[in-house]
Amino acid sequence: MGEENEEKSGVIVEFVRQDDLVSFQLSDLSNSIFSSLGLAGRPDVLGIGSSPAGRECLLLIDGMGLAALNEYSHLFPIFKEFTGSDSLTSHFPSTTATNLSSLGTGELAGVHGMLGYTVRVPRSGEPGRLLNALKWDERVDPLMWQKSATNFERAAASGISATHIAAKRYEGSGFTRAALRGCSYAGANQLSEIISSTRAALRTAPSFAYVYLNNLDHAGHEAGVGSPSWLTAMQVVADLMKGLLENLPQGTRMWVTADHGMINVNESIVIGENNPLMDNVTLVGGEPRARHIYLREGTQAATQKIWEDYLGDRAQVFRKSELVESGLLGPVVTEDSRDRLGDLTVVPADQLILIDPSRVKQESSMVGHHGGLTPTELEIPLLIAQR
Repeated sequence: MGEENEEKSGVIVEFVRQDDLVSFQLSDLSNSIFSSLGLAGRPDVLGIGSSPAGRECLLLIDGMGLAALNEYSHLFPIFKEFTGSDSLTSHFPSTTATNLSSLGTGELAGVHGMLGYTVRVPRSGEPGRLLNALKWDERVDPLMWQKSATNFERAAASGISATHIAAKRYEGSGFTRAALRGCSYAGANQLSEIISSTRAALRTAPSFAYVYLNNLDHAGHEAGVGSPSWLTAMQVVADLMKGLLENLPQGTRMWVTADHGMINVNESIVIGENNPLMDNVTLVGGEPRARHIYLREGTQAATQKIWEDYLGDRAQVFRKSELVESGLLGPVVTEDSRDRLGDLTVVPADQLILIDPSRVKQESSMVGHHGGLTPTELEIPLLIAQR
């Protein structure tokens, strides 16, 4: 580390331009970065070319949507080194489990089957039980639930060193084993640990370091985007970005993005409270901005009409077949994914949330939400810097 610390160079920083990234998503970014490191079979959709030094670092800030970055980045000096206002697009649903799975596998949601915060486990009885993708369930085998090979596994088989740097509590979790398996895990809770672990992960080439931070998402859920605690979390993000830029090995290309944006809620409806929305419903999954609704057999059409009549233009209500045909999950939707989808998928518009009647206290206490199809939730930044 001592010799590398003595090397000095300027930092070239810019936004990737929208002309190159119209409608590109996290799976495209993942595939392009691994392609730049020489991984065969991964398309360079973004056209980023070969890795300049065979060292690539991706910092993903959970919940750092483009709209929020455009509004508040002027408060943090590090962002003054970045120019532009272009974006990638979050996968649907615009939530962590789905998007990190697409990042990890390079596949769309219809293939990897991580379709939201909670989905019903097929053939788990009546009304069935929900799998919380981020907390997991020991009865579900992560490797069987998410069967696609990850880009980390492909990289390891090709001699590319890949390291996942994140909080120690995520190591070995069901979600990590499902979506992000195949790389070395460096547990790091403090910024200094994250920076030193990332630097160490990139000592040799070819190498890839994936760095994940979720403090901003937590603050947004708890207090809302733009709140004092959210701005404090943004300062931590800025400090990490600055520390990485100053300490990464010479020649490293560093990417910064997010998994989704976030809206501050201004209207809520409790499903079934003074409304007919629980008629025919056996189980409520998903999350307040993208609900999987499971129904009694044979009631899909009738229940869709109930929801559409009640919600009007305040939400989109998809039957399972309609969601598959919409392309929101990608052109391929496997049988496993079809089995997990709600009979209805309901996506609120604007700042509305739909609250699970069994989780009123938890869901109504959150200010910030995501999962839906508004630009604020979908548009995420893509920044690049080269040491």
